[in-house]
Amino acid sequence: MLFLWLYMFYSCAGSCATRGSPVAREEGNPEEQRGHPPLPAAAASPISSFFNGSGTKRLPQAIIIGVKKGGTRALLEFLRVHPDVRAVGAEPHFFDRNYERGLAWYRDLMPRTLEGQITMEKTPSYFVTKEAPARISSMSKGTKLIVVVRDPVTRAISDYTQTLSKKPDIPTFESLTFKNRTTGLIDTSWSAIQIGIYAKHLENWLLYFPIGQILFVSGERLISDPAGELGRVQDFLGLKRIITDKHFYFNKTKGFPCLKKAEGSSKPHCLGKTKGRTHPDIDQEVVQRLRDFYRPFNMKFYQMTGQDFGWD
Repeated sequence: MLFLWLYMFYSCAGSCATRGSPVAREEGNPEEQRGHPPLPAAAASPISSFFNGSGTKRLPQAIIIGVKKGGTRALLEFLRVHPDVRAVGAEPHFFDRNYERGLAWYRDLMPRTLEGQITMEKTPSYFVTKEAPARISSMSKGTKLIVVVRDPVTRAISDYTQTLSKKPDIPTFESLTFKNRTTGLIDTSWSAIQIGIYAKHLENWLLYFPIGQILFVSGERLISDPAGELGRVQDFLGLKRIITDKHFYFNKTKGFPCLKKAEGSSKPHCLGKTKGRTHPDIDQEVVQRLRDFYRPFNMKFYQMTGQDFGWD
């Protein structure tokens, strides 16, 4: 019986794939229509997928687009526990640094998925990249977008702390914050400050995507109530709520939640030593000036998203 089935499968291979392949309709034609070169037939072939036994590589249906030092790595690692989520581990940086390589190159980075599974990636710098919204929209207007946001002052200090760990001789946080400390003029050209002006960046995304297609995750609540935030994310992605309180425990040493069991492991898993670094002491007058600076942008962001993140 097995030999008969295999004979029928091979006999159908050429004509069936050509006549009615749902993969060819879904994944090959849109790229040709958008002016991108067609992908190799093998990438979309149901026959190769069958013998590989691990599904098909697809362009992502959902992307975590930001923000840096907001909690994107934690969110991705938590989501990967879900059996219907398959995600790239490393950040592809396709829509900001590697766009000229083309969609075929991008797709090849993706993990194989089975029917009903979601392909995801995360690259936090997309949120502040001017060209990214148009490029993602060109790939698929239906892409679901996730932004993890965090108190912009805390985020800026965390950003600086990360840089300081790599370059111990950089100027102080206080000196980098101001163009002129005497006048109190904030240097918005410094990326650590500029990233936190969320309302400004969101305006660019709303030119290409409706607000309902973007989910805003609170970085603070991701720490205090990871299961609650993951519940919202699973709903947004149309997934069954499988990730719950039972998956987490709070690590007091690190100061954030960890997984009781990571993807593909029976052991507890916390994010690496680069996460949860101790922040340097910052002059409280500088912190207050930054809070005053961000306040109007935060208020506008709350209005745009319909969420009060409680940063003031």
